[in-house]
Amino acid sequence: MAHLNLRRPQNVNGDFYVDTTCIDCDTCRWMASEVFYDVDQQSAVYHQPTNEAERLAALQALLACPTSSIGTVEKPNDIKVAQQSFPILLDENVYHCGYHSEKSYGAASYLIQLPEGNILVDSPRFTPPLVTRLEEMGSISYMYLTHRDDVADHQKFAEHFQCQRILHADEISAGTRNVEIQLTGFEPFALSPDLLIIPVPGHTKGHTVLLYKNKFLFTGDHLAWSENYHQLAAFRDVCWYSWSEQIKSMRQLANYSFEWVLPGHGRRFHADRGTMHQQMDKCIDLMEAL
Repeated sequence: MAHLNLRRPQNVNGDFYVDTTCIDCDTCRWMASEVFYDVDQQSAVYHQPTNEAERLAALQALLACPTSSIGTVEKPNDIKVAQQSFPILLDENVYHCGYHSEKSYGAASYLIQLPEGNILVDSPRFTPPLVTRLEEMGSISYMYLTHRDDVADHQKFAEHFQCQRILHADEISAGTRNVEIQLTGFEPFALSPDLLIIPVPGHTKGHTVLLYKNKFLFTGDHLAWSENYHQLAAFRDVCWYSWSEQIKSMRQLANYSFEWVLPGHGRRFHADRGTMHQQMDKCIDLMEAL
């Protein structure tokens, strides 16, 4: 829980606030940009919600915050409405799970709802309201993990839903040694006709991305929209394996067609395929210049 006595002085007066435990993960700022902003390397409230939509977005950000750094002065009687809103529909049958985990530094996770069995992409926080909603939406058959950094509460989800986890063998550590499906090599792997796992070594050696229906690309920490560069980008300062390999991976990824970039860290991006191809070219140019 956020603590009122730790409320940052940069917050405007009012009900919502951010306290000093904020880790600057950016979650609240992209979930409720009309309420939260970045100041002195942490988030704060610059505008108190003034309508129902803004209040719901602020409450969703409060629940998603991985460190529970967002609070309200008054007890939010409508918090259950926000809890029921997760997972949040993005497009078609793809959802943002919310409830980010501090274990993965606030990385986003997603749900693909499918008749043959739902897929959880990377791990949110294992929390009863989300687990209940996932059960209501058809349980979880597969838990696809992009790489070692964003596995968070994977074990709890696997035990509860009896789902099969998917992770590249080069990403396996002591905490993931029991993952059921361990991918090898660097060739794309078709989980189904609509689901293609693509190896993209760079950020880490065994990092992969998931392409669904040639439309939705779940990118983990490989690719995201950058607010600093105002374009799609990769982030050299958090490349743990090989920047040159990540550039090669990005060139190969640019050969695919998609409309959504859905990252773990960084901001998501949606555009028509022509714009997306242009953005991928710009991303590669930027990477080569860094």
